[in-house]
Amino acid sequence: MASITTKRGSDGSPRYVVNYRDPEERQRRKSFRRKSDAEAFRSTVETDKIRGTYIDVDAGRVMFRDYAAEWLANRTFDRTTYEATELRLRVHVLPVIGHLQLRQIKPSTIQGLMRSLALSDTYRRVILANVSAIFSAAVDDELIAKNPCRAGSVTRPSVVRRRVVPWPVEQVSAMHDALPPRYRLLVTLGSGLGLRQGEIFGLSPNDFNFLAGTVDIQRQVRILAGNKLVFAPPKGRKTRTVPLPSSVAAEVNAHLAEFPPVRVSLPRLTPENLERATVPLLLTTREGTALNRNYFNSSLWRSAQKQAHVEPTRDNGCHALRHWYASVLLDAGESIRAVSEYLGHSDPGFTLRTYTHLMPDSSERTRGAVDAAFAAARNSTSSAR
Repeated sequence: MASITTKRGSDGSPRYVVNYRDPEERQRRKSFRRKSDAEAFRSTVETDKIRGTYIDVDAGRVMFRDYAAEWLANRTFDRTTYEATELRLRVHVLPVIGHLQLRQIKPSTIQGLMRSLALSDTYRRVILANVSAIFSAAVDDELIAKNPCRAGSVTRPSVVRRRVVPWPVEQVSAMHDALPPRYRLLVTLGSGLGLRQGEIFGLSPNDFNFLAGTVDIQRQVRILAGNKLVFAPPKGRKTRTVPLPSSVAAEVNAHLAEFPPVRVSLPRLTPENLERATVPLLLTTREGTALNRNYFNSSLWRSAQKQAHVEPTRDNGCHALRHWYASVLLDAGESIRAVSEYLGHSDPGFTLRTYTHLMPDSSERTRGAVDAAFAAARNSTSSAR
């Protein structure tokens, strides 16, 4: 059992020392200025040992920057996720709390960190999630008792979902025609198949089954640190098969006749390492290299926006083509589950939250269904008489 002894400090005031053994039977001690604090600690440490929730008071002395580096090294992120996470921690988190011991970081410290970030709420929310994951790992490693990020006093950045406003079809056509002929197929693939920009850049003629009317989405072109291009699985490693409309197939064939596919070799991003792969690509630069989204967006897409009189905002990027695709499918009565699958979303709930306002009004259909049911019931009753 823990015991309390009294000693005199250098200033002559009493110090109350709690002597106890940890779960490994190692002798420990902790000093307090007030006897009530010592008694509270003695009760807590004995209770925690019985419950199996004991945390070594010295364990949390490790610096946040050191533990964050260890946490990051042990993640199974793909390369791009690793680099993005490392960048967020290095630039925004470590300068503020990296020098502190884990045990020194309180909910108020986290709140101060979040308040210091002059960033968008969405980005601040991602940073908080990263920091919280580090502290959750520290709790699991029994370095600290609680995750300070989960305290009620920590205000999580709110995320205001902007309602998706699909382009009119005339705007889709205008952007298609404003691009150089070599790149016009991008608009058709984005609006006709609902692909992400990186998936379009990674699309090969070999992915098309023209007889079955389907396209396999199994890779994308991504950018690593240093502007290095790689082949990578689609977002969330979620490969999928999407329907191939005949109008899209016709333009793909016309494009291939004018711009034959080019075999491009890039490192292939895998969970273990980077392997090289060679893929014939539908869309490439004039030099026969894979498209880089930074160059494409800032040069080709921006120029097309100007020519098509489209405001050069983030909402009017290539992702707007996916929104148009989703709006067309929903307006035609396609199910949320099907739209989610075609878009490559991991959760149909996300699709519903994003596009629910685009679903056609069902009130008239509901009234008709109920009226038809009542009419059938009345007819059945009349026949029975």
